[in-house]
Amino acid sequence: MDRPLASLTDPSEVTPLPRVNTEPRVQPLRRAPATDVDLLVEAARTGRTDAWAQLYQLYFESVFRHVRYLAGEQAAVEDLVQETFARALVSLRDFDNRSAFSTWLHGIAVNVVRNHWRSQSSTALAHDRLRAMNTVREAAPSADVDRNHLARERARVVYALLAELPEHLREAFVLRDLEGLPPAEAAAQLGISPGNLAVRATRARQRLRGELEKLGWLAPLPEEGAS
Repeated sequence: MDRPLASLTDPSEVTPLPRVNTEPRVQPLRRAPATDVDLLVEAARTGRTDAWAQLYQLYFESVFRHVRYLAGEQAAVEDLVQETFARALVSLRDFDNRSAFSTWLHGIAVNVVRNHWRSQSSTALAHDRLRAMNTVREAAPSADVDRNHLARERARVVYALLAELPEHLREAFVLRDLEGLPPAEAAAQLGISPGNLAVRATRARQRLRGELEKLGWLAPLPEEGAS
């Protein structure tokens, strides 16, 4: 039986994996009522830059966090966020109100990050994974190691493992298990049904767990029927 992400960081099984810091360095903003957002969207469609600026301020924090989870690398996040908003502005006339504006905007972010993953060199990713794994293995026995540095390296390994998953599995896992989105919201962003999302997320967990067991970060699950 598959186990949720929480079990991947059970301290009784393994040194806890770090939760990736995704907090943008901006002041939190109050969410606007849906009616206000609708009015801003309509105004932005007519070319009012002040309305678009307000939408940007309202959603920058959530888009930043969303992209940070999806991309897994700090260096690229700012550029990916800016590309997300640029694409949204260009496509604003195509927004048909069938979903919430936030869902539509976050769906654009998914596509932007998807293209980013596809553009990365598989050789570079493999090298990065090996380097991070060696760092973690060599540092683990030492009590003097910088814990923050080790946590960052572990996060790099997790995302390197995620990079090897098919994108449809990786995206489902990130949205549900790392970002913690409700099933309906995550499914809407990916354009699939909640049932399909559940299947993808489960398969991703199983494959990721297998890799983490090989690294010794997780204890193998007991076989069914074992006492």
